[in-house]
Amino acid sequence: MPTGVEVAKAAIDDFKKIQEYMQLAKKENAVETYAKLKDEYLSLKAILQVCGVNLTDIDKIKE
Repeated sequence: MPTGVEVAKAAIDDFKKIQEYMQLAKKENAVETYAKLKDEYLSLKAILQVCGVNLTDIDKIKE
């Protein structure tokens, strides 16, 4: 059973990865891909906020 720290780390890693993909999708003007990634981004952001993670330094999208 993963600990809270392990769950938070996995979510942070996924959050950072999704942001990278969003930046690429935006650069390539992949509107539908960006929209799908944004859904995942918002879900992960909500989870991290509930866990009390400070997103100030790691949130590159800022939407």
